[in-house]
Amino acid sequence: MRFPLLRACWLIGALTVVAVGPSWSASKPSATGYPRLLHGPMIGAVTTDRIDVWVRLSGPNEVQIEYGPATAMAGLRRTSPQLARKEDDYAVVVPIRDLAADTAYRYRVIVAGEPDMNQEALGFFSAKTAPASDRRAAFSVAFGSCARVERYPVQPIWNALSQQRPDLMFWLGDNVYADTLDVDILAECYQRQRALPELQPFLRSVPQLAIWDDHDYGLNDSDKGHPAKADSLRVFQRYWANPAYGLPSASGVFFAYSYGGVDFFFLDNRYHRDPAGGPESPSKSALGTEQKAWLKAQLRASRAPFKVIASGQPWSDEKGPGGESWEAFSHERAEIITFIREEKISGVVLLSGDNHVGELNCLPESQNGGYDLFEISGSPLAQDTSVSWLNYRTIPRVRQVYFGGSNYGLLAFDLVPEDPVLTISLHDVQGKKVWSPLVLRASELKNGVSVWREKMDKISRQRFERASRGEPYFGPNN
Repeated sequence: MRFPLLRACWLIGALTVVAVGPSWSASKPSATGYPRLLHGPMIGAVTTDRIDVWVRLSGPNEVQIEYGPATAMAGLRRTSPQLARKEDDYAVVVPIRDLAADTAYRYRVIVAGEPDMNQEALGFFSAKTAPASDRRAAFSVAFGSCARVERYPVQPIWNALSQQRPDLMFWLGDNVYADTLDVDILAECYQRQRALPELQPFLRSVPQLAIWDDHDYGLNDSDKGHPAKADSLRVFQRYWANPAYGLPSASGVFFAYSYGGVDFFFLDNRYHRDPAGGPESPSKSALGTEQKAWLKAQLRASRAPFKVIASGQPWSDEKGPGGESWEAFSHERAEIITFIREEKISGVVLLSGDNHVGELNCLPESQNGGYDLFEISGSPLAQDTSVSWLNYRTIPRVRQVYFGGSNYGLLAFDLVPEDPVLTISLHDVQGKKVWSPLVLRASELKNGVSVWREKMDKISRQRFERASRGEPYFGPNN
């Protein structure tokens, strides 16, 4: 006699759940199930009047963004509906237009006319437009590379980055470790990453911009000979919301982006890349003719006090000829550096990834009549750290290599002073600084100025001077 009673209790409980359940419970499923969000939202490129929002749906449904100023409780608006298509993996970038500069907005995803069934309880998320172009801004940019989901399915560094609250995030390659010629596998790697619980809050609130390196472009050390590179590019475009991708006449993931009075130039060192192990010559290129011409034109036109050039491969020559770095393209690197010097282009700072350690190095071009080009490399976000750097060449290190685990770089720009300031730091998996920050003024990054030796910390200076005398880089005391 107890079984009917238990069944009745179960039915009452089920009816109670239905009665208090979310508003979507009465929705009719389509052929692909209930309309819902599978991945996202992720904030992409932002400008002074626009925020791009990336989402991925469960099927061919319409998606909108409902939004309004974060300080207003009423007056919400919705973007025009966009249809998610199977040929795009049901991924969509929804632009929110006609916004006010330097303003926080609250938003949520609307699927098939209703708030997303899986995120309705979370309420509204927040995102912010870029500062007005005529304003002297202060803002921060986080960056990193090498995030391997398969080996590191739990990635606590995103919690640290969420607490850091940077204004922008740059992914500098090996963003996933697909290592495949199969575009379906490549797409699945992105999907696995976008599903990481600890990554979700960071993607929802901080603009994410990205370039690739070999592992998310094709196979290890892939170059322009990658047979499925056009397909890889299409997948990349589906899963990121950059402001642009290459040129009409030159495919790739390179683009320019301006924020808060600083100009950023993101390079594609894979799509047009000659084999790194080939003989050095003036014609050997990592960028290709058109991308290199584009970079020069962008640098020449920039009037920003700081011009940041981001590359998936390291700029310094520590790996030697033929290695996976710009040293394998020494003629092209010298051509770019010579152009910067001869055109008197000030304020250039270099970013890179790939090495599985955090680094802050310098190309002391002040010795050649230019100025010192400082390079910071943030790596890995979630991947094995490396000790291979111990076998590399001795180079001018401004800070010692950090190989204590996951890390990210941070650029803090302050354009309010007459002489704008850039503070560069590296942070560990808990968000703590791993060495003393490097502070650069715009006036220190122009031809004829040499600051690299004085910017070195004590240990780095001692080790470099010892190596310059032919002595062991690592001494008995340091």
